[in-house]
Amino acid sequence: MKKHLLNLRGDSINRMTNGTAHIVLSTTDGAAMPEMQPGQFVEVGVDKANVLLNRPFSIFNRTATKLELLVKPLGRGSDALCNYEEGDMLRVIAPLGHGFSIPEQDTKVLLIGGGVGVAPLYYQARMLSEAGMRPTLIYGDRTAPDKILLDMLSSVADLAVCTDDGSMGVHGLVFDHPVYRDDLHKHKKFDLIQICGPLKMMKFLYDDLGILQMDVEFSLENKMACGLGACLCCVEETTRGNRCVCSDGPVFKINELSW
Repeated sequence: MKKHLLNLRGDSINRMTNGTAHIVLSTTDGAAMPEMQPGQFVEVGVDKANVLLNRPFSIFNRTATKLELLVKPLGRGSDALCNYEEGDMLRVIAPLGHGFSIPEQDTKVLLIGGGVGVAPLYYQARMLSEAGMRPTLIYGDRTAPDKILLDMLSSVADLAVCTDDGSMGVHGLVFDHPVYRDDLHKHKKFDLIQICGPLKMMKFLYDDLGILQMDVEFSLENKMACGLGACLCCVEETTRGNRCVCSDGPVFKINELSW
């Protein structure tokens, strides 16, 4: 898929209760947004942070004329990006990497997202729903997620929430939720599982789901600098040798990983 250097304008920035920002961008001339796949990512130049390197962010959503990002303030670049205002301009390289697969009709899909790792799953859930395969999404976070985000996720998936502090949904981690423990493990209700979240969570699921011998895809979040496979800072050891997460991923099938 062709890469584009885009100069995008901030249409709206919705700041959520936990500091996360939902950023909606559009082209300055109203031109169509390039094609993008769920699970791909973009590199953003954050000039206000006065940093040299671009910052990678999952594609939260893409429509005909808009690109949406979900950004959690976790460092200098993301902190500055969350403080951008409507009308501010951003340089964006998009799309990058390889995304999630879109399965055949009637496939029962379970999405699992931890924290800001839920970002690429909204777009995937939307595409699945539009194809007639409304997925189930287990979303785990430290505390109750913002209502804006919950409403968006619920519009495209059957949402199951769990929180570390018990403030919403099931008190526990994603694998404590009955959808995971019973519907998946006991009753095998799903054909495909697609996951993004903290590495510790994904490694547990890698071991646990490997036993079930199911079709599973993981979206990795290794540190990336160039986003093009040139700097080699995001290399991951796989069953096919060392691979750059930015160019060979970020989505890998379970049998490709060697955790």
